[in-house]
Amino acid sequence: MQTDQHDFHGLLHSADLIEAELRRRLAPFGIQPRQARVLEAMGRMGRTSQADLASAFGVTSASMSTMTDRLLAAGYITRAVDPASRRQNALELTDKGRTLLAGIAGAWAAVDNSIRDALGADAAAFFDLARRLRDGLGGAIPGARTTRADTDMSG
Repeated sequence: MQTDQHDFHGLLHSADLIEAELRRRLAPFGIQPRQARVLEAMGRMGRTSQADLASAFGVTSASMSTMTDRLLAAGYITRAVDPASRRQNALELTDKGRTLLAGIAGAWAAVDNSIRDALGADAAAFFDLARRLRDGLGGAIPGARTTRADTDMSG
């Protein structure tokens, strides 16, 4: 039997397979996983600037600009001059975007259940270890306003 050359190869391959399943589950909504993550974070953050959103995801403002342009074109978010700072724009979910959050949550729950089905009794430990790995590598849930120790949402 062939084994992985490095311990993390199984994790990488599993992540690719999980993302492929998530793409399939999000396809009926016409969005990609990264778009879903941005919308979900905006649901937590409320009205926010593009710079704050980029910072929450650890990407450049230019990268986030491309993403938000697509979400604007699809009607999921709006952009307006921020009343608190006329030099910044504020992004906010539209009703269409807020409605989509339920579909996104359903897709993510289905993927969670697929992982639970594959791992059985080990699933809870796996999810705990995945959160510990994320936190230990300096990751955080984009847009979360709680401390990392208090968070257990996927994102």
